[in-house]
Amino acid sequence: MSSQDFSPAPYPFFEEGGHGGEYAIPASGARERYWLYGLLFAVTVFTTTVVGAGMQSDFQRNVPFDIERSYSQYLIFWRHPSLLIAGLPFSLTLLTILMAHELGHYVAAMYHRVDASLPYFMPSPFLGTFGAFIRIRSPIYSKRVLFDIGAAGPLAGFLFLLPALSVGLAFSKVIPNIAHQGLMQFGAPGLERLMEQLVFPGVRSADIYLHPVARAAWIGMFATALNLLPIGQLDGGHILYAFFPRRHKLVSKLLCLVLLPMGWFWFGWLFWGVVLLFLGRRHPAIYDDAALTPGRTKLGWVALIVFLLCFTWAPIVAGGL
Repeated sequence: MSSQDFSPAPYPFFEEGGHGGEYAIPASGARERYWLYGLLFAVTVFTTTVVGAGMQSDFQRNVPFDIERSYSQYLIFWRHPSLLIAGLPFSLTLLTILMAHELGHYVAAMYHRVDASLPYFMPSPFLGTFGAFIRIRSPIYSKRVLFDIGAAGPLAGFLFLLPALSVGLAFSKVIPNIAHQGLMQFGAPGLERLMEQLVFPGVRSADIYLHPVARAAWIGMFATALNLLPIGQLDGGHILYAFFPRRHKLVSKLLCLVLLPMGWFWFGWLFWGVVLLFLGRRHPAIYDDAALTPGRTKLGWVALIVFLLCFTWAPIVAGGL
């Protein structure tokens, strides 16, 4: 999955004189490569559908999902494309969540007249996708605009993953200790645990076999938690900068260092800690003295709650029978 929903603008985020205004000036002359957007999205639809079909097959046979076994499915589905239909519930659910996230950024950018690209989807044989991102192509002068664009994505995606998780859990089933079987074990975020107790009262998370739709919601939670890390130019980093621009650099550095020992729970934390420590801590300066409005402050707390609900110490760990 992508850990950064929109890449840094090719121009500095500063205003030439004075303080930041409410709106940014869009860049001119940018040509949209619609063929590239469409091609990446189409390939991602294919890869997520293949992975989803493998998940559905394992779910029906009551065996744990095996990502290595799903690689062989590409040849099978190439010869028998009709089998891909079984993967559509996972694929369409996941892509809807990711699309909502990216369009949240995009619509907020358009509202504030900030030039932004359409979403770039990134296909992958591992879980079907590495996520998606948009590019901001014009300067941002206002902390309020920065906050709106940064927060809109994860909050929009969260609104779509909530019903997906609810529906997916309704179709899930109880198999003793299923979560501890197979080559990969998926951690249960707080939101998943809360909703599991509503659908399966008294049942352990380890005994619940998630339906592919619920697994798509799980990936949405995973992506949301990653993007809301208050570091650098991640969504959480933008939100942090909008509130505390002078403390952003220090907090980003400290949290990168915190991620390193968290690699004990999941190696991915160590990886992201190193990458963000050397490449992703900086944030372009915005010279704007305007304070965030009370409504944005409340949304900042909402974003923090969403992060805590979607976070898990060990998202994916190696397992065994």
